[in-house]
Amino acid sequence: MHIDTICVQGSYEPKSGEPRVIPIVQSTTYKYESSDAMGDLFDLKTNGYFYSRLQNPTCDYAAAKIAMLEGGVAGMLTGSGQAANFYAVFNIAQAGDHVVSSAAIYGGTFNLFNVTMRKLGIDFTFVSPFATKEEIQAAIRPNTKCIFGETISNPSLDIMDIETFAQVAHENGIPLIMDNTFATPINCRPFAFGCDIVTHSTTKYMEGHASTIGGAIVDSGNFDWMQNDKFPGLTTPDESYHGLTYAKDFGKAAYITKATVQLMRDLGSVQAPQNAFLLNVGLESLHLRMARHCENARKVAEYLKNNDKITWVKCAMLEGDDQYDRAKKYMPDGTCGVVSFGIKGGRKAATAFMDSLKLAAIVTHVADARTCCLHPASTTHRQLSDKELEECGVTPDLIRFSCGIENAEDIIADIQQALDKI
Repeated sequence: MHIDTICVQGSYEPKSGEPRVIPIVQSTTYKYESSDAMGDLFDLKTNGYFYSRLQNPTCDYAAAKIAMLEGGVAGMLTGSGQAANFYAVFNIAQAGDHVVSSAAIYGGTFNLFNVTMRKLGIDFTFVSPFATKEEIQAAIRPNTKCIFGETISNPSLDIMDIETFAQVAHENGIPLIMDNTFATPINCRPFAFGCDIVTHSTTKYMEGHASTIGGAIVDSGNFDWMQNDKFPGLTTPDESYHGLTYAKDFGKAAYITKATVQLMRDLGSVQAPQNAFLLNVGLESLHLRMARHCENARKVAEYLKNNDKITWVKCAMLEGDDQYDRAKKYMPDGTCGVVSFGIKGGRKAATAFMDSLKLAAIVTHVADARTCCLHPASTTHRQLSDKELEECGVTPDLIRFSCGIENAEDIIADIQQALDKI
């Protein structure tokens, strides 16, 4: 099926007399006729549901659709995008291990890695999303377990050179994990360029209406976990499941199986079935909405580029943008609906501008149907030092402007009236 059709009908095929729409299975537990039948489920000898902290049918339908959209073998939903990124790395890294990450990532993810996961004993080295092969290789250590990055960084909108990072990762026998939240699989499919695992904040474009929080992890099934001894969690027996070995017993689904039956079992962070239902409703129009988001962002960026109160504009869909060629390679149909720009007068002018907006709302959110904006340096990235802000590509004057699916002329008119008040 084409990706448009997958958005609408992927993963769920009702039989005669069954609901045409994915049902909400609002149950924590599932009944079985015998203790042995349930015991086989706990031992992972058979497939099925026994407790919704691990798996739920509604969540699995949505996860399977996202896996189809990305071209992966299996997916798993989480309670938030933060949980997805944490699980994605923690599934293969433990105390004493090391991870290389792009520095240009969402501020919450940067804090997760740089503060919280360091407390768990996992070390991180941050490199530029434009790093050369030699620079990436220089950051690799013998105990490095993966490389992490964002296809389009939030909020600096840097486009990572997926193939270069994937090549270095694979030369060192480790996977590349990429957060594909901003681009979505409609505009970028990282597995086609060598990425191994993809994460999403489904809170953003996928659900698309600022109604639910959620995350997702998708495994390409392409990485060979048995090629070396770097991943004992996947290649040696798990005594909590009577000695089964994920890579041997579950093949291409080993990574997602471990994340589900081990991490989700122990840590929770499940996505509620109600949220998964709304996520699926959002997915059904994702291909339509992304086209409109990109169209509006391109028009807004063109307008801002020619406005004398704007000092700079970041949108890789603009000809002349320093990442235009890279965007055409990885995202030929468009990047996303987010535009970053600076206003003459710096932080004070940025604040005055945002306070004057009427259609666009100031919210701690991005990438939904309604136009919104944020000043990252004083909100999502305020915990970062000036040096860390610089490394993430977040300047004091940067405004993250997320174009919704309204009429572009109305969005531009709102920007103009706000600029007139500065």
